[in-house]
Amino acid sequence: MNENCLTLEFQPIKFSFLYRFVKRLVDIVISTIALIVLSPLFLLIAILIKIDSPDGPVFFIQERVGLNGRRFKLIKFRTMIPDADKMKEQLMKYNEMDGPVFKITNDPRITRVGRVLRKLNLDELPQLINVLKGEMSLVGPRPLETREALGCEFEHHIRHSVKPGLTCIWQATHNRNDVGYSEWMRMDYEYIIKKNFLLDVILIFKTLVLIFKLNGR
Repeated sequence: MNENCLTLEFQPIKFSFLYRFVKRLVDIVISTIALIVLSPLFLLIAILIKIDSPDGPVFFIQERVGLNGRRFKLIKFRTMIPDADKMKEQLMKYNEMDGPVFKITNDPRITRVGRVLRKLNLDELPQLINVLKGEMSLVGPRPLETREALGCEFEHHIRHSVKPGLTCIWQATHNRNDVGYSEWMRMDYEYIIKKNFLLDVILIFKTLVLIFKLNGR
């Protein structure tokens, strides 16, 4: 048994070689260009994070579950205080999300710079590295933490038939913070069933429009 894989029981959905090849090619090209073009922004964000919260690292690295249950290290800009995970148990009673996922609106662990990064979705940019490495795709279900994945219902594990993504139907939804866990999982299932290049383009476009709208407030 591969130690890097979780044992998740589900019937995976197969996709054609052509679809997987073209999707991977697009992921490589776009993530490479984006990482080069955005490198000055990466440096600026890193400096701001260290000024605002000097005791912690620039990046937040956490184990997530991807294609076929493979575990990988997801990379984000750190938006919380150091050792934020140690406070998580104390905050569980304020969890606003049903199911195994943890989420609260005004999380006291978020730093000043982190709050801005989250509002502008800039904290997600380092995941372009995960995309380039082949652990993620530009479009796909958002990757769950290991504990969250293990807590999923049997029918929800079908989301692991595809690579997790930077954006998805849920991510491109204007009121996503009001979407419950079950509806989020339904959206992931809808994406997997409908999965095609046009849908990927539409979701990327909707996500960019949503980001620009938030930035314009």
